[in-house]
Amino acid sequence: MVVDGLTDDTVDRLFHALADATRRDILRRCVRGELSVSRLAAAYPMSFAAVQKHVTVLERAGLVTKERRGREQLVRTDPDAVGRARQALDELESAWRARVDRMSGLLADDVGRDTGPAASAPDENTRKGPDR
Repeated sequence: MVVDGLTDDTVDRLFHALADATRRDILRRCVRGELSVSRLAAAYPMSFAAVQKHVTVLERAGLVTKERRGREQLVRTDPDAVGRARQALDELESAWRARVDRMSGLLADDVGRDTGPAASAPDENTRKGPDR
């Protein structure tokens, strides 16, 4: 399915990347300004290679870009990609709200039918009391 340029694969990559706390933290750090992968790696209790892998996942999702300058790879957040994640969530919210509205309408219709004059009068076969 493609909605406003977002394919299921794109949305899957976005939310897979955002599902990890370290990757979300890398995004937050890079929003403030570009950082080298080695500087990012110094902030985490993991290997440089592990941080590189996290950055690669973010890059594949389009959430960050990497640029080589000399011996360093600089990472920066792509604010448009964060907007795409918001767009995907907005579309999901819209779809669910429409479903809830339809269910509410169906329930209101059912309640309206059940509370009509015929529904409020007890049926002769279901009346209970001392005379039965």
